[in-house]
Amino acid sequence: MLSDEQRQQIKEVIQQQISEAEKELKVLKELTAAVAPDDSIGRISRMDAINNKSVNDAAYRNTRSRLKLLKTVQDQVDDEHFGLCKRCGEPIAFGRIQIMPEKRVCVNCSK
Repeated sequence: MLSDEQRQQIKEVIQQQISEAEKELKVLKELTAAVAPDDSIGRISRMDAINNKSVNDAAYRNTRSRLKLLKTVQDQVDDEHFGLCKRCGEPIAFGRIQIMPEKRVCVNCSK
């Protein structure tokens, strides 16, 4: 079980990660803008731009999903079962929760 102090630390980590994800989404949104066909860039440069857009689209989707999970878990930190693995019921290592608070399974069950 997590102590009150640990829960507070996790809340702060989650808030910080939410803030970072929101900033990252703003940057990625600009990077995922469509490549205009009338831009006067070469064929290879256009292919690179399209490829980069695809990579940025994936990063945007992943960050958006993570943000949603972080906001969900933010409301669950005070739940008595928070910090227990959803699969095996064992405590999740505090370090894992600090790094990835949106993960609800322990290292063993995540394999």
